[in-house]
Amino acid sequence: QVQLVESGGGLVQAGGSLRLSCAASGRTFSRYTMGWFRQAPGKEREFVAAISWSGGSTYYADSVKGRFTISRDNAKNTVYLQMNSLKPEDTAVYYCAADRGLAIATIPRLYDYWGQGTQVTVSS
Repeated sequence: QVQLVESGGGLVQAGGSLRLSCAASGRTFSRYTMGWFRQAPGKEREFVAAISWSGGSTYYADSVKGRFTISRDNAKNTVYLQMNSLKPEDTAVYYCAADRGLAIATIPRLYDYWGQGTQVTVSS
């Protein structure tokens, strides 16, 4: 069992930056592929970024590539999402998720554990 708690969301102007954190409980954090997803009002949850258990592989949605960076610190049981050059269309609730599978997945239903989400609002 893994419990995930996101933090770091807030209100920022377009062009600004935010760093989201996701703290995980449990001793097996390093065994999980970790992902970030987001969901805007009236829209489906969409993939943002994911990182392999070792941190050696990462994958990004085209919409955030070059602006967002996912990283993890297995010693601290934490995964991060650095978001730069934010746009109003990045406004959403951001969720972190843990996947017991070895391959990086972009489909929400393949993830086993979810956090409660943190709101990110980008004003124009």
